Amino acid sequence: LLLYGNAAAQPPQPPRPIAVYVNPAQGLIFGAFFQGIAGGTVIIYPDGSRSVTGDIVQANLGMPYSPAIFEIEAQSGTLISILNGPDVTLHGSNGGAIILHLGTSSTGSPFITTVAPPGRTQVRVGGTLTIGSPLANPPGAYSGTFSITFIQE
Repeated sequence: LLLYGNAAAQPPQPPRPIAVYVNPAQGLIFGAFFQGIAGGTVIIYPDGSRSVTGDIVQANLGMPYSPAIFEIEAQSGTLISILNGPDVTLHGSNGGAIILHLGTSSTGSPFITTVAPPGRTQVRVGGTLTIGSPLANPPGAYSGTFSITFIQE
């Protein structure tokens, strides 16, 4: 007995493009810390935890720290890759500059969306600050802009 029929791997219409939403209240924030003479790194992980290396001491001081949070709206089953931009120089309010290196994401890359619109898949991205001596990187607020590309496969 042979059965014949039509089969399709994806819907006949072109795939809908993804939409990326940035949560401005949830940027990549490193919080408060103290640096020693030798400097070191401050690391924010996608799960929201923080660690330090070298001559850096974590401080609470009521200042939050968090990964950057993006929300992706896409058809369920969409394959998406994440491409981190280059390292970024952050400039301080009192002079100095530190380097930000974007880290991994909570979803990994590539990942497949499992939430149908209007629902969104949350992607959390961490990063690492490389901090030098207090002379090179005086205490203050450091800020800058980084880029991440979400690629619909």
